[in-house]
Amino acid sequence: MSKAKVAILGSGNIGTDLMIKVMRNARHLGMGVMVGVDPESDGLARARRLGVATTHEGIDGLTRMPEWQDVKVVFDATSAYAHKRNSEIAIAAGKQVIDLTPAAIGPYTVPVVNLDANLDQRNVNMVTCGGQATIPMVYAVKRVSKAVPYAEIVASISSKSAGPGTRANIDEFTQTTRGAIEQVGGAARGKAIIILNPAEPPLIMRDTVFTLSQGAEPEEIEASVEAMVKEVQSYVPGYRLKQKVQFERIGNNAPLKIPGYGEFTGIKSSIFLEVEGAAHYLPAYSGNLDIMTSAAMATADRWVERTLAA
Repeated sequence: MSKAKVAILGSGNIGTDLMIKVMRNARHLGMGVMVGVDPESDGLARARRLGVATTHEGIDGLTRMPEWQDVKVVFDATSAYAHKRNSEIAIAAGKQVIDLTPAAIGPYTVPVVNLDANLDQRNVNMVTCGGQATIPMVYAVKRVSKAVPYAEIVASISSKSAGPGTRANIDEFTQTTRGAIEQVGGAARGKAIIILNPAEPPLIMRDTVFTLSQGAEPEEIEASVEAMVKEVQSYVPGYRLKQKVQFERIGNNAPLKIPGYGEFTGIKSSIFLEVEGAAHYLPAYSGNLDIMTSAAMATADRWVERTLAA
């Protein structure tokens, strides 16, 4: 099967890292066009050096290029604001859209949790870097439990790995991640927090997941979490537990009060993660970029494998 050509909208950190991943690691994808709006951006310059067609005129410039006809998949790594129009144009032209912004026009998609259920969608949303790292853990708890009334995640990333697009979308990050914790992870209520850490030297991405669950013993939760880590590592090798899962049993003598839910008794699980990047474009501390671009590429590869090989 010949490789499907892709276009990447956004020549910043995420888009450039994704381009390099597609060129090095994709099974069914090939680079078609790198698209930006700043003719002097490093991403466009790097694409040109690698022999990739480029335009600095956004999606309008892309649609005027002869390469547009051969593009099968459009990755959007611009902004939540710009994505609506980008998606409308790409879908009208019959393209598959992989959304790396927090726009969430299409269904939230986390490859190890619900990718197969969304393969018929023309636009799928990759949630956020924090969502890709933590939602598999929420789901790992949920799949062995009767209920997960509450889940909270804290994503801490190096300031140096947060470009202008990430910084402009902080509100969308928290809202999108919270929604996906509930809709994909399976928690009744979710909360998301992002921290931009200015420490020097820069720290590797760290994520903390807290869940309140009922109907499963700690041993079952621990086994499910460890199995899920291995599943995520199939496309993000730098994804790992920092330590063993920590548990606290909440009894009737001291129940927790969850707003909108009531009193909770059961198991509190604390899961501590680290995501080391593959250093394809930025240094290894940029695991937040790596997990987003790796998840997006895995999604597109699977879509092409099923759709275009038929």
